[in-house]
Amino acid sequence: MLTENGRVVAVEADGLWVETVRKSTCGACSAQKGCGHGILNRMTDGKRGYIRVLPGDQSIQDYRVDDEVRFSIPEEVILRGSLVAYLVPIVGLLLGASAASAGLPHMGDAGALLGAVGGFFVGLGFVRWHAVRHQDDPAFQPLLQGRVAAIASGFSKV
Repeated sequence: MLTENGRVVAVEADGLWVETVRKSTCGACSAQKGCGHGILNRMTDGKRGYIRVLPGDQSIQDYRVDDEVRFSIPEEVILRGSLVAYLVPIVGLLLGASAASAGLPHMGDAGALLGAVGGFFVGLGFVRWHAVRHQDDPAFQPLLQGRVAAIASGFSKV
């Protein structure tokens, strides 16, 4: 489980909207000056992000705006999401190029290029379909763990 802390900015009937602040760990790295990741982190460090968090076994009524909370996301959800978001469009691109080359040999490279572009967009469509299909699936959503002070003192429920 990957956990993160944030501040509640809105309370809904079935979840919380939590504001997080992007933090970089690049200050402790010895390669910070020559690293592309470090450059990107310096550009986005301190920016705020908003995420919808499901209550899990917590009671939404116990939370208010400005409460500091901790939520978690299973590692397999992040891994699966990364594979779908990055790998599916690339596989679609390659399959589209291969299918167009085999099906339209008289078009040559132009056909392969058109097939690649078409396959890429089909892959993006699949990613979008996957996101919409799982947007309310609790197994794919961040889950509330509790208030930060309550967790630190050993209580998981508020």
